[in-house]
Amino acid sequence: MARIVISEFMDERAVAQLSARHDVLYDPKLVDDQSRLLAEAKNAEALIVRNRTQVRGELLAALTQCRVVGRLGVGLDNIDVPGCETRGLQVIPATGANALSVAEYVITAAMMLLRGVYQSSAAVALGQWPRNALANGRETAGSTLGIIGFGSIGQMVARLARGLGMQVIAFDAMYDRDASVYEESGVKCAGLLEVIAQSDVLTLHVPLVEGTRGLFNAERIALMKPGAILINTSRGHIVDMAALVSALRSNHLGGAAIDVFDVEPLPASESLQNCPNLLLTPHISGVSAESNERVSFLIADKVIEYLDR
Repeated sequence: MARIVISEFMDERAVAQLSARHDVLYDPKLVDDQSRLLAEAKNAEALIVRNRTQVRGELLAALTQCRVVGRLGVGLDNIDVPGCETRGLQVIPATGANALSVAEYVITAAMMLLRGVYQSSAAVALGQWPRNALANGRETAGSTLGIIGFGSIGQMVARLARGLGMQVIAFDAMYDRDASVYEESGVKCAGLLEVIAQSDVLTLHVPLVEGTRGLFNAERIALMKPGAILINTSRGHIVDMAALVSALRSNHLGGAAIDVFDVEPLPASESLQNCPNLLLTPHISGVSAESNERVSFLIADKVIEYLDR
């Protein structure tokens, strides 16, 4: 029976599945107690985390008995993957299990920001009736969606967008321009700058690596169409938030939805308050009741399989 430490929230039925076969410590608050986390890590043969637990440095060094790290999600920037490999630790992400949740978030944000009417409740309740001011909202059908990063999530976004009548173009540095995935998805492959310049809605689905850090700086944001929408559900540090706020306040961009930040939880920020057409959410795009279940059971199954082999 192996010791499994789970430092962030997980579907409790999946936790029970793990507990039926192994010795499990499940504490969603463990991520915020570094000294206890380090102590528990010393006896862990498996560690299961989300995005806040930093599997590097002191924690990685403490995992002397560990064989496998399960990631309840897909991004691996909180895990020192080469360091894990050097120590013989298998890293298992939940690839594809939260793609639908993220894709629905992207489409919902795009529709809300294009139409621009869904934050009028307070005004209507006060009897202000801002009908004329909100009469220029844009329809989703016929608009162009640009996708930067065409992995499983980007492809799911494309599928939903095409179902709404959007034209979809995409760029992915990992694919050749004639890769079959584009034709199979009904998506036009284009260069990075072409996607940026042509999109009415631009959504980012790239990992945080040196090549994507600061990818959307002031210069690239300036290349976007006037009135375009920017959505980032990938990682913080990819979008320059100061440049984004400037573009929103100057009305160059028509809106933005940001789910990920350079520092999480996001500290209070005066610059982000009262910024027009800006939607902020707490890194929740990939988390729904259904996706949490899929992610949790996928990782539980894979960790059990790895430990029992």
